[in-house]
Parts: sequence; C-alpha cells; structure tokens
Amino acid sequence: MASNKAHHATGWAAGVIAAAVVAHLGAGGPYQVLSVLAFLMGALGGTAPDWMEVAWWARTHKLWITHRTWTHWGLAWIALLAYSYLQLPHHPWAPPLFGFAAGGIMHLLADWPNPLGVPWIFRRHSLRWWKSGRHDLIVIIAAWLAATVVADHVFFDGVHLRYASGALDSLLHGASAALHATWASLQQWLADWRQGA
Repeated sequence: MASNKAHHATGWAAGVIAAAVVAHLGAGGPYQVLSVLAFLMGALGGTAPDWMEVAWWARTHKLWITHRTWTHWGLAWIALLAYSYLQLPHHPWAPPLFGFAAGGIMHLLADWPNPLGVPWIFRRHSLRWWKSGRHDLIVIIAAWLAATVVADHVFFDGVHLRYASGALDSLLHGASAALHATWASLQQWLADWRQGA
C-alpha cells in the first residue's frame, strides 16, 4: 500500500484530471461549480478504498471487511467511472461521482506496484516493483505528470506539452551533436597519437 500521504497527493491529481474532463465536456455547470466538486471528490476518492473498509459506526473502528478486497475491486471502480462519464452531460450528480471514481482508480494505481496488489477483476494482481510505502515519490510524480498533461490538453490545447517536447528534442539533438563531435575528436587524436608513436 502506498502511504496515506501518497494517496492524498495522488487523489488531488485525480481531482485535477476529473475537473479537466468535466470542464472539457461542458458539464461544469454555472461558474464551473461541478468541475470544482469533481476536483474535491477526486481528492476524497483518492483515499476512499481505505476508509471505506473501516467500521466507522463501531466503537473500535476496526475493519469490517478484509483490506484490499471489495473496496479495492478495480472492475467496480472502472464501471463507476464509465457510468458517471456517460452521465456527465445529463445529470448534475455525475461530475462529483466521476471525480470520486477517478480518485478511487488513482488509489488502486498507487497500490498496484507493491506485492499485495489489487484485485482488478477476480484475483489480486501485483506489478511487484517495490514494497509497500516505498518509492511514493515516483507514484506522486507520475500522477501529477498525468494531471499536468490532461489539464494542459484541456485548458491550453497542449501548448505546454508541445513546448516541453520541443525543448527536450532540441536538447537531445544538441547532446547527440556534441557526442558525435567529441567522438570524432577522440578518434582524430587517437590516429595522430598512433602515427606519432
């Protein structure tokens, strides 16, 4: 399991993605209130699979179901996301539900790399990349990179991504040219050294 802080951080990123999708589809409502609700519910959904397991009505607040079972079932979260997405243009309750489902899926994606895994369809599946709670920064960066790309595409027509990829491309071409020039210079020096020896 990713740490609680990682789930909070990736939940906010899922909220950004959900709000951008809602705004892009024109389902944000007056003053984009529904987009803001989708954003907030995405943050809430980012921690939901864990807090939904807790028996809040009991005095001890123990788990009422086993960890990473029904509340972490990927198929249910994907179905909720798809259903709410299809309802976005028609119902005002759909954007917050879409944000909540996006946060839940982001939670599952953050839990997937560790050994315990996530029950996407029937059985648990793990990428087995690292142990629970480690490398949270990678998960957070990946989530916010996805949120940045989606928001840039929706709100700025992808202009920042084009500029960033253009800058990276020219940097790589410059580095490649410098390496070729250095290699040619090294080969010339080696040839001169052999002739002199």
